[in-house]
Amino acid sequence: MKRFVFQGDSITDAARLRELEQFPNRSQSLGPGYANMVASKILFDHMGEDLEFYNRGISGNRVVDLLARWKCDMINLAPDMLSILIGVNDTWHEAACKNGVSLERYDQVYRMLIEWAKKDLPAIKIAILEPFCLNCGEVDKWDKCYRDEIPARAEIAKKIAADYDLTFVPLQKKLEAAAERCGAMECVLRDGVHPMPIGHRIIADSMLEVIEKWF
Repeated sequence: MKRFVFQGDSITDAARLRELEQFPNRSQSLGPGYANMVASKILFDHMGEDLEFYNRGISGNRVVDLLARWKCDMINLAPDMLSILIGVNDTWHEAACKNGVSLERYDQVYRMLIEWAKKDLPAIKIAILEPFCLNCGEVDKWDKCYRDEIPARAEIAKKIAADYDLTFVPLQKKLEAAAERCGAMECVLRDGVHPMPIGHRIIADSMLEVIEKWF
């Protein structure tokens, strides 16, 4: 049996039904976003194999929130494969209510998550997804904060992936290219952060390139 866990914030959560989260491979527990897209493709391509996909993204989470629930929502599940997309709320919460996470602390806590995962699950494969945003909606309202911080968080995530020999999944340029092609950023990320179907498709396809190599 192979088990995959999607970890992150509302982008990953995608309004999944948490009361069903203990059941793998269900559309309701995976939510309608990229996690479902990824799971459905892998399950279809590997019919007959014993595979389990769990979504543990929680809306509003910062990296420190992941740390608080890392034992129950990741370690205890003992996945073979893990993806992490976290960072935008570390900026958003600071801009909105002065409860964000500094770049330095983001780096420190993210590394704690990875070290804990590798210590308890030494064979785990981990993909770190690039934090992203587009300059519309909520992002436009706090333009300078996002413009300066999200690229910095992306660089931190990329460096952590390199330092721990993990897979880094770039997303920002792909989302920007899609927005340019659509002629409107809101067609890709409705408020500059949360994906529309096109955005979720981009994330899913980027992840599938990685996961299919892991099989």
